[in-house]
This record gives sequence, structure tokens and C-alpha cells, in this order.
Amino acid sequence: MNKKIDLSKVPDMDLPPAAEDFRETYGWRIFRIMAEFVEGFQFVADFKKSVTIFGSSSFKEDSPHYQKALRLGQLLAKEDFAVVTGGGPGIMEAANKGAYEEGGNSVGINIQFEEGERANKYLRKSIGFYYFFTRKVMLSFSSSGYVFFPGGFGTLDEFFETITLIQTKKIPGGAPVIAVGEDYWAPLFSWMRDSLCYKYQAIKGENLDIFTLVDTPEEALEIIKKNIEGKKE
Repeated sequence: MNKKIDLSKVPDMDLPPAAEDFRETYGWRIFRIMAEFVEGFQFVADFKKSVTIFGSSSFKEDSPHYQKALRLGQLLAKEDFAVVTGGGPGIMEAANKGAYEEGGNSVGINIQFEEGERANKYLRKSIGFYYFFTRKVMLSFSSSGYVFFPGGFGTLDEFFETITLIQTKKIPGGAPVIAVGEDYWAPLFSWMRDSLCYKYQAIKGENLDIFTLVDTPEEALEIIKKNIEGKKE
């Protein structure tokens, strides 16, 4: 069931041409942003135990990455985690499908495009956002873990924003960040270690401990479970 923010009476929120004065419309945009945050936080507050999964929208069912995301969705549902994704196709669909087929809580936090939302059919609950930045806040809010499968610019943007928020302690609680797929992530992480950390000293060595690289859904689940068990001790 999709939840929509009813802003039918609000003027057009699209950016005006550069020649126009943005001050004529910014007030209404702020109201829309506020409405999205309020309804978004009310929506995600229902999921007390959740894992957010990111990844490319391009992978099909015959992709090994799709199959791994499907398996992780199944495993998480069996452990009573809500599986939260961006609600679209590819990796998002795979993770939602795995949770859905196991009778688990399959959640989509979608984005509204001109052609509509690209919602997959395995969502038990979903919400759509107009603004990317409000959607990203909801994807990162109050999760027991963040799992990143291979993806494009969007996935990389979400990955770097997540580890930056953890580095700067803007995301509390120590939820693990897990990258699945050594063949995809290892070259990037090697560059981060060799260039960012050691050569240019742009980050500290401890920052490399924010995320963990694994190759199987089972390894990802084990890290998430151990992290929760550690908090209980």
C-alpha cells in the first residue's frame, strides 16, 4: 500500500528557470520538504528492527548479485528483520522478494519520477518521496545495518554518505556497514586504503574500519547479528 503526501493544493515545486527569482517559490518548497520529513519519520518509526539494502536497479534475476540479495532478504526475514530498500527493481526487488516470500516485512522507500514510481511488486509497505535528500534520510534512519551490493552512481553516493555520517557521528548506534561482492568492491577499497589513507593521508586508518567487505549473504547476516548481540551484553 503506497502512502502519498497530498500536496495537490501547493503550487508547482519544480525549479523555475534561472532567470526567475527563486524567492517567489522557496517558501512553498520548504512546506513540501517539511511534509515529507514528517510523514517519512512517521512511516519509518514503525520498523524497530530493520536492515537497509542498497544496490543497482539494473541487475536481472539471472545475475549472481540479484541472487545474493534475494538470499539475504530471505535470511533477514527469518530473523524478523524488516528489509528496507529503495523500492525499485534490481537489487532492491531481489531483497524485497526474498523477505516477501518468507512472509517478512518488505519495505520500499521510493522516489517519484515524472513517469511515476518504479515500485517492485514485493512490497508490503511503501512510501514515495519527491526529493532525493529526504528519501536518503529515511533510508539511513534507525537501521540495524546497511548492506551495499554492487551499483552505480546512486549506490556509491549512498555508500559514501553513510560512511561519512558514521565517521562524523551523525548516525548513532554503531550499525555495521557491509559491502557484498569482493569482485566489485575490492578495487575501490584498495584505492581508499592505498591512496586516500596511506599516500595522501586524507582519511585516518580507523575510518577504514567503518565498513566490512564480505562475499556471501550468510557473512553479512552474521555481522549484523553479532553487532546486535554485542549491544545487549
